Amino acid sequence: MKYTLFDPRPCLLGEGAFWHPERQQAFWFDILNRRMLSRRHGRELAWSFDDRVSAAGWIDHDNLLIASETALFRFDLRDGSRQHLVALEADRPDTRSNDGRADPQGGFWIGTMATDGSPGQGAIYRYYRGELRKLHSPVSIPNAICFSPDGKLGYFADTDAQMVWVQDLDGDGWPKGQPRVFLDLRGTDQFPDGAVTDAKGNFWNARWGTGKLVCHAPDGQLLQSVELPVKQTTCPAFIGERLDRILVTSAAVDLGGAQDGRSWMVLPVGVTGRPEPQVQP
Repeated sequence: MKYTLFDPRPCLLGEGAFWHPERQQAFWFDILNRRMLSRRHGRELAWSFDDRVSAAGWIDHDNLLIASETALFRFDLRDGSRQHLVALEADRPDTRSNDGRADPQGGFWIGTMATDGSPGQGAIYRYYRGELRKLHSPVSIPNAICFSPDGKLGYFADTDAQMVWVQDLDGDGWPKGQPRVFLDLRGTDQFPDGAVTDAKGNFWNARWGTGKLVCHAPDGQLLQSVELPVKQTTCPAFIGERLDRILVTSAAVDLGGAQDGRSWMVLPVGVTGRPEPQVQP
């Protein structure tokens, strides 16, 4: 697979990449610098926030659901106004949101973690039609939240544990039964970060610490990988009119490389993604 630079602006902690299908526009976050980034018609765009923001889904053409360290809120791209939807561990100043993504049923999954990385302080939640429900805890660093194309499976990881799990979902997108191991990376140098599935259900996973984007089949078989010129790849998303390119964010925290923290575009061969589902708030 080939790659090219997508956006030169370095992120201290890039995360939450996604493609808005109605706007034909990519968004991603720099969590520690409290900003959301985008590009449109060749222009660099950015929005700053008072608290740390990490992930989003699209509600309609002009409104996003954004996860911050204390809440989920509706954000109007036209004027920057925001409407509080639900608190997210607002009583815990020691935690923040991390990885998140919309599911095919219109829900939004979001993980939390300790701001200092302390183990076992986070959880994974789902927000659906006004209800926020805790799904999994404890989690140290929640990541790799994504879903099978038919909405019957949900994936999530704990980066610190080097594990990825897969979870059966019911018709409304709620978990049923117990999660089972999808990838066990313990004992390797592979730490699963953000992930997305393609149109065939293959699992594309950024690997923190190795600079890789790795693709696994639905049965876990390794299919292919590409190494980017950064050490800390963080989150992929299929982008473009044909959803045939992959935006990959990265992080520059604790690093000093010229490329670290920049956002990249991978050009896979014969691979397409799926439009990000619309959130039903």
